[in-house]
Amino acid sequence: MKFIKKIYDWVLHWAETPYGVPALFILAFAESSFFPVPPDVLLIALAISIPKKALKYAAICSIGSVLGGVLGYGIGLYGYEAIGQPIVDFYHGQPIMDKVKLWYDEYGFLGILIAAITPIPYKVFTIASGVFTFDFWEFLLASIVGRSARFFVVAGLIWQFGPAIKSFIDKYFNILCIVFMILLIGGFVLIKYVL
Repeated sequence: MKFIKKIYDWVLHWAETPYGVPALFILAFAESSFFPVPPDVLLIALAISIPKKALKYAAICSIGSVLGGVLGYGIGLYGYEAIGQPIVDFYHGQPIMDKVKLWYDEYGFLGILIAAITPIPYKVFTIASGVFTFDFWEFLLASIVGRSARFFVVAGLIWQFGPAIKSFIDKYFNILCIVFMILLIGGFVLIKYVL
């Protein structure tokens, strides 16, 4: 746990440097395939430091995360035994992989979207998508929607409410992700049955 705390502190320190924005992109990219600390930590710190740029930071974070997700998909598809399996084992992710496969088999695109938005380790989801050869374009679309939704909700709250929202987001982050996912999927279901 001390190791993760040190990495967490190291990530946060980038917000106080002129390299915060490139670090956010690199962190979002790396977290999508192997890095343990989610980019939300740096996104929140940067957005609080300059709230009017919060949505710009969310866009940078989203792009980095989706591109990193493509790398994760490639690891699962082409290098699972050599690279992907150790990453999944490190995060005790085999049960998560099984759940992602079940969601995909049962719900198709919505299953991928659920996995992209929920607070499960995104890297396990990206690698699982490659291992199970999910349709790449569905994977990419779900990643774009899911990751962007996650980061833009966080940044949007900070943009709207400023630093006061930070402790609320920190405390209820997982619940907020789940509520947002339910609302998003409910919207898709409503569109499907109403229209």
